[in-house]
Amino acid sequence: MGATIFSLSITMPSEAQELTRRLRRRDPDLLDQLIEQYHYRLFRYLLSLTGNREAAEDLFQETWIRVLERGQQYNDKWKFGTWLFTIARNLFLDFVRRKNPLAGSSLEELEQMPEFSERSASETSSPFDLQTQREESEGVVRALERLPAGYREVLVLRFQEDLSLEEIATVVAAPLPTIKSRLYRGMEALKDLLQGGRA
Repeated sequence: MGATIFSLSITMPSEAQELTRRLRRRDPDLLDQLIEQYHYRLFRYLLSLTGNREAAEDLFQETWIRVLERGQQYNDKWKFGTWLFTIARNLFLDFVRRKNPLAGSSLEELEQMPEFSERSASETSSPFDLQTQREESEGVVRALERLPAGYREVLVLRFQEDLSLEEIATVVAAPLPTIKSRLYRGMEALKDLLQGGRA
């Protein structure tokens, strides 16, 4: 009896393996479950990158289409959320480069572009902002929006999306020391902005 139970437990797929199998099959029920699970987090992340609700919605749709089309590329050694945010970030960078072929390949380079850096406050009033304002003071929200894009992205992924530093490094495609540096400098810059606001 014990041997039968043991052999059955070996053949049972892990949750990650099951996810991989269903993604490769393009299981529509799985896609619905994943969209429901990651809807808010993914949209909030894209909105923090674009600063524009319409662009975030378009990229949100594109991200899920890409997940469906490339499900066979998912590797179950990564968390699904890390893979999802990596796809979303790459689509955002492609989106900016389509608008401006001379754009660089990093957020820091993109932020130098006028259409990327000069976003108005009216463009960012959205569910993300409303939720953030409920969770954080208005001063923190304003300070976060004033941070350079590279710092803001790492802070959002770490503290709003609760990704580990290693997961952020995967999403951003940067070495772990770079992520640690951006996180530290972002926190320092945020603290300075908040202290300046109080003064």
